[in-house]
Amino acid sequence: MKKPNDNPADPFKKALAEATKVLADDPELGVSYSVDPPGATNDSVRLPQVTRRMTREEVLLARGTADAFALRHKYHDASTYSRYLPSGNMAREIYDAMETARCEAVGARAMPGTAGNIDAKIGSDASRRGYGEITEAAQAPLATAAGYLIRHLATGRDLPPAAANVMNLWRDFIEGQCEGTLDGIDGALADQATFAKLARQLIDDMGYGDQLGDDPDQEDEDQEEEGQSDEDEQPDSTGEDDQSEQDDEASPEQSQEQQSDPAQASVTMDDMAEAENAEEAEMPESQDNMEPPPPAPISEADPGYIVYRTEHDEEIRAEDLAEPAELERLRAYLDQQLEPLKGAVSRLANKLQRRLQAQQNRSWEFDLEEGILDAGRLARVVANPTTPLSFKMERDTEFRDTCVTLLLDNSGSMRGRPISIAAICADVLARTLERCGVKVEILGFTTRAWKGGLSREEWLKEGRPQQPGRLNDLRHIIYKSADAPWRRTRPNLGLMMKEGLLKENIDGEALEWAQRRMLARPEARKVMMVISDGAPVDDSTLSVNPANYLEKHLRDVIAMVEKRKQIELIAIGIGHDVTRYYERAVTITDVEQLAGAMTEQLASLFDTDPRARARFAGMKKVS
Repeated sequence: MKKPNDNPADPFKKALAEATKVLADDPELGVSYSVDPPGATNDSVRLPQVTRRMTREEVLLARGTADAFALRHKYHDASTYSRYLPSGNMAREIYDAMETARCEAVGARAMPGTAGNIDAKIGSDASRRGYGEITEAAQAPLATAAGYLIRHLATGRDLPPAAANVMNLWRDFIEGQCEGTLDGIDGALADQATFAKLARQLIDDMGYGDQLGDDPDQEDEDQEEEGQSDEDEQPDSTGEDDQSEQDDEASPEQSQEQQSDPAQASVTMDDMAEAENAEEAEMPESQDNMEPPPPAPISEADPGYIVYRTEHDEEIRAEDLAEPAELERLRAYLDQQLEPLKGAVSRLANKLQRRLQAQQNRSWEFDLEEGILDAGRLARVVANPTTPLSFKMERDTEFRDTCVTLLLDNSGSMRGRPISIAAICADVLARTLERCGVKVEILGFTTRAWKGGLSREEWLKEGRPQQPGRLNDLRHIIYKSADAPWRRTRPNLGLMMKEGLLKENIDGEALEWAQRRMLARPEARKVMMVISDGAPVDDSTLSVNPANYLEKHLRDVIAMVEKRKQIELIAIGIGHDVTRYYERAVTITDVEQLAGAMTEQLASLFDTDPRARARFAGMKKVS
């Protein structure tokens, strides 16, 4: 008998989990459902949440995601993938997109039912990222288009409209550059190594050959040739060998000569003992058994947090990631894309400015014994010269000495409309707060590569040590420093529109980095607003560490910041509930609500009425 509190989606989720394990040919595969972005590791997959309503869109998306991850798990070999993985970022993205398309195409040929499910997933992802509205190839991701084209040619299936739009924008270019190479797709699909070589040739045809790195097959041939040449050049038993034999023959005689004079041997031993005693006497006690100090922990919040390599991380200014002309072009594209929304954002910004400027109206204290002479009280001094002079003094506004940091998630899941709206909102709020005398810093965080960068390559070369910690290379971007004027940094926010910039997100280290920057500021009051769309995700790290490794670190950093109370921390989650991480957070279900949420949160911080501020101090959800 069905209980009233039973979730009607549970039987479906259980059946889908079992089907995923069968399809992946791995009965031990872990399957979970979450509101966080879908993801997969070596032994588990995370699928989109299915609510009690079980809408058609939810069911199709969960099935498609499950099939896609299961086919990748079944037909993908990580060692072969790493062997042929290119070194450059764009080449890596194209290579990974093609490998995903290969796994899905092989699965569709063997199990045609999976093709329709994956079509639903591709259509949902493409629509969410706004691919259907793109009109120029330069606005569409080349790597995604290449993956779509490989899948289309391998399966013969039409893509969903939004995905087909991206593919068609790049199709003439790809087919024109790779015409002969594309003919080999059918024969290479079943063998991952053969397909990887084909993918590298396609990448070279498209003009990214300089990002491929060394050819692994050529390296093997060179090593074999070197080994053969070493065997051919084995020295005969002459020359040095003969000399060594002579030395061996001479050594017994020399030892006999040394032993023939016991006095000489005694002197030598005495000298050695005296020298050792002298060294011990000269060595200060503090240097006895001296050991180097242990290295400082990577994270102040969690000393146990490990990073495999830090030398490849970068903190970089936005203007150093693109030429000035490109930044201007990207900024113009950002403004054009969000022209319909700009009016609404500006109205909210004006509302915020009015609220702040209303608190900036001069407030004076009168009848003081020192300060500025109050000319309005001079008449009574004239009427009665015995009346003392009256002075006045202006009160300081509460938020005059304040710095605000906007920390923006620059992960791939923010691609499309979410990152565009986040960029324009940050831009307008920075301009508004600057007018009111509040310093604003705008920061972004992502990684330098997908699925691990140079750190992961070194980890692979060093034999894959267990529990290596964070395995990707960080990229922390400074779009606007607190002291830089808005007019000078305005083009920098266009960088978020740059193809290939948005990758993976390691939130804990980004939050700790932004906190350190804020604590170094001289302002008395510090406010940080984090804008993200979910939990930290980095496939290379999570595949070889505990599944909650990055999430635990994020919670530790948040707890440290909130406990110290040196910084007022706010978070806004786009489409995902961040209230489970942050004490003071807002979750919005539509990116269009971002401007209003940011404005209200900041306005509440500067409200002089304690009751008004208290209304926003708790958790809140914008629906």
